[in-house]
Amino acid sequence: MPDTFYTELDEGRFASSAWTTGPWDAGSQHGGPPSALLARAVERHRPRADMVVARVTVEILRPVPVGELVVGAELLRPGRSVELLGASLVADGTEVARATAWRVLRTQAHTVPDRHAQPPPLPETGGFVPPAGWVDGYLSAVEWRDSRGGFLEPGPAATWTRLRYPLVDGEEPTGLQRVMAVADSGNGISGELDLRRWLFINPELTVHLHREPEGEWVCLDGMTTISRGGVGLATSVLSDLAGPVGVGAQSLFVTARV
Repeated sequence: MPDTFYTELDEGRFASSAWTTGPWDAGSQHGGPPSALLARAVERHRPRADMVVARVTVEILRPVPVGELVVGAELLRPGRSVELLGASLVADGTEVARATAWRVLRTQAHTVPDRHAQPPPLPETGGFVPPAGWVDGYLSAVEWRDSRGGFLEPGPAATWTRLRYPLVDGEEPTGLQRVMAVADSGNGISGELDLRRWLFINPELTVHLHREPEGEWVCLDGMTTISRGGVGLATSVLSDLAGPVGVGAQSLFVTARV
């Protein structure tokens, strides 16, 4: 298996490795790597050093297969101060995911500190071994260090994460790509019901950033709310070692496993 999530075959065309595989189906990807790949496409489309990405929303239209993918991006709304970009992920001629992203002009505005709590200290050790019945791939391609809670403990959780492999072969992931690769796990670490008995399906992921993430480590400090009718909302404060960088949110369809 290559030591990367994706190998670029030619411009905009990628081969997915088994490291992208989600825990429930050996043929389908976890939502993290495709979200990061879409973010990469956004960053590389008409890049502007005077702008920073402030929000990315990923719509997961159908399961993303572990196979060849085609990625494209476009400028949806140009502007001097704000721009809206779009990106699309296609497998076998079918669009499987899409993203929109706002980027905003850098200014000399005054800094106001983030009012979210600071992340817990990075544990010296950690690790997660997928239980029997879970498909390994993505879960072993990310280093997990739980500060509070975790995948198999119902309730809020704070977990530090680090990608073990680059998103695309031969490239150092950007801070945005690192965040997008793990933000989709907020619902997994903070599930209020037993993951072995319940599904928490998120058809979308939205990440708001107030500064550019730095370094390899990303902390998810997540919590999940589930209301009558099976609708849930998972939210995560996203941090690097210097403190909070933004917030992630996922709408959830909650149902018992068959």
